[in-house]
Amino acid sequence: MRNWQEMNALTLAYLGDAVYELWVRTHLLELGYEKVKELHKQAISYVRASTQAQLLRVLLPDLDEVEQRVVLRGRNAKGGHPKNVDVVTYRHATAFESLVGYWHMNGQIERMQWAFNKVDNMLQEELLKEAGNV
Repeated sequence: MRNWQEMNALTLAYLGDAVYELWVRTHLLELGYEKVKELHKQAISYVRASTQAQLLRVLLPDLDEVEQRVVLRGRNAKGGHPKNVDVVTYRHATAFESLVGYWHMNGQIERMQWAFNKVDNMLQEELLKEAGNV
């Protein structure tokens, strides 16, 4: 397998996107979701760029120096972005995906799981806030 340092940040993000998507789908099945329509609806809340960017902000204080460099590479990578997402949010989501790709390439499964568990906490807090605003 190639050294992650030789890889383009967008390539790391490409890998990280797939790894994160697989975790999300598996996780939702483990939570008991079975209907494809509901699985898709729930998965969107995990994988949308705004959630990934928000998760990165939560993780940043706990990242080591190498992880922070990976994030900077991912955030600064040149590439397009979808019209429905602002460029800053998209770049932060790309940085998160690059970090996941880095963790995967280096076999840092526990570190990845730590980050992925934080997304659940974050989404649960959002649901509680929304329920309080009804």
